[in-house]
Amino acid sequence: MSNRLAVSVLDLVGMRAGEPAGKAIARSVDLARHVEQWGYKRYWLAEHHAISGLACSATSVLIGHVAGATKTIRVGSGGVMLPNHAPLVVAEQFGTLEAMYPGRIDLGLGRAPGGDFHTMRALRRDLRQTGDDFPALLEELQTYLGPEKPGQVVRAIPGQGANVPITLLGSSDFSARLAATRGLPFAFAAHFAPEHLYAAAQLYRENFKPSEVLREPYLMVAVQVIATETDSAARRLFTTPQQRFLRLIRNQPVELLPPVDSMEPLWQDWEREAVENKLSAAIVGSDATVKTGLEKLVGQIEANEVIVVTDTYEHADRLQSYQRVAGIAALIEVKPTVALEA
Repeated sequence: MSNRLAVSVLDLVGMRAGEPAGKAIARSVDLARHVEQWGYKRYWLAEHHAISGLACSATSVLIGHVAGATKTIRVGSGGVMLPNHAPLVVAEQFGTLEAMYPGRIDLGLGRAPGGDFHTMRALRRDLRQTGDDFPALLEELQTYLGPEKPGQVVRAIPGQGANVPITLLGSSDFSARLAATRGLPFAFAAHFAPEHLYAAAQLYRENFKPSEVLREPYLMVAVQVIATETDSAARRLFTTPQQRFLRLIRNQPVELLPPVDSMEPLWQDWEREAVENKLSAAIVGSDATVKTGLEKLVGQIEANEVIVVTDTYEHADRLQSYQRVAGIAALIEVKPTVALEA
């Protein structure tokens, strides 16, 4: 038996230079409506703070906005950075979202700050935090979203008993190991940390313990993808995310910039190496090239689902790429998997 590769979307709500955030958010809503029609499974929104060029700081607000503009696609966080928030507040927010859009809300959780040290201070985070308290925060959050326990003093209302599906996100082995021991789905951020992908995937599968939530491991991988008519056209569009990562390592605003014919005049050798390393898992090219890349990626790590990250300057190019990827995914057969349980 076989089934088709599941594909989803991760959106950072990229802004162009000088435009209001509302325009970037409107593009995200339009994209969500299209990918819903094209059969995408989820539409996830990231959490980043104080990064000029990204309009995804108020993640739960965006999730509600996108869910309200769509009908069937699952909408969630990719992810909420749990150490930035009180678990009770997260439970209340996502419990409310689940009450408004039953059966359509996902809660992806990460442990990174989503910003720099100054931003951490503004978020009232302890600057000595290492993320080691993430398992305890997760357990507290699960208490608020699960069935009420005898003697439980604090409850999330809405939220208690909502059982919003939780996925752990990570770019190293920490969350892979935690997801495995807790029997939770795991999503790896290969769109910016590809060097640890294979080790984390292996660790997750080898150490997975069945739970009430999940009987078998469920592995997702987020990866940069651009599909268009030809390899050369796709590589040109890919210079937009390359410029974003270049500006990120230079500590500059990361607004969407128009594609260029060549990156060579824009970066030094060490910068090129750094950007290419960060984007080494990207799959960029024609339909045939992208199909080969997705098949290789899924086959090597036994991924159950690919979360597609596509950032182009022109919205039409982004729509076209996601539509092409949907058609390509429909041609890729993967082993049947046990569906995520509510």
